[in-house]
Amino acid sequence: MKQLFSLERKIALVTGASYGIGFAIASAFAKAGATIVFNDLTREFVDKGLAAYNEAGIKAHGYICDVTDEEQVNSMVAKIEKEVGIIDILVNNAGIIKRIPMIEMLAVEFRQVIDVDLNAPFIVSKAVIPSMIKKGGGKIINICSMMSELGRETVSAYAAAKGGLKMLTRNIASEYGAYNIQCNGIGPGYIATPQTAPLREKQPDGSPHPFDSFIIAKTPAARWGYTSDLEGPAIFLASEASNFVNGHILYVDGGILAYIGKQP
Repeated sequence: MKQLFSLERKIALVTGASYGIGFAIASAFAKAGATIVFNDLTREFVDKGLAAYNEAGIKAHGYICDVTDEEQVNSMVAKIEKEVGIIDILVNNAGIIKRIPMIEMLAVEFRQVIDVDLNAPFIVSKAVIPSMIKKGGGKIINICSMMSELGRETVSAYAAAKGGLKMLTRNIASEYGAYNIQCNGIGPGYIATPQTAPLREKQPDGSPHPFDSFIIAKTPAARWGYTSDLEGPAIFLASEASNFVNGHILYVDGGILAYIGKQP
């Protein structure tokens, strides 16, 4: 059973994994035995990521790369294959969100979100699949979202991108499943990270933040998720335990998508 979930001798590329969800997933992979590779946009972010991994006792390999640039991605993947080895596991984690009402959002802003959250996973997946085929298989995990299924005010571009990423996930599974490549997605719920900390701060009168109360009320688990809640699902989808799971989106949301909410 341990071998079934082991990532020993596997090389995992987690995009944008200098911090947050990507860092948590990559760290979990390392604990399961994988060699970790990550990228970020600048030397500053890569160095900060390397320092964080080093502090956690993990030897990681960091590369500067804009995942929306196909030439840069192809160059990075070739360099990884030369310096570290062929990528066995890809996690398309890098992403952005712009919270702007749709009628106030510029087309260029919409395209930027689509470029990072949808085009980039296409570009990076396309770059790693040929070597996965030659090696005899691989795992691709796309970080989707509950917004792959739901809409919400001010996130039209993000929801459109994540809905598209859900379908890209299914299409990669359909097109390359015969090559022993499994492509699945993880749809995190609302996760407690430094980025979401302002939404969980107490108000001056000591009451909860309205958004915090909203999320707690909408979640059967009655709490925000932790990055640690994503570790098991990610290891499952990256390991041999999921060899016959393909084109699936695993929502790690505390039950939000299953719940209509409490009666007012």
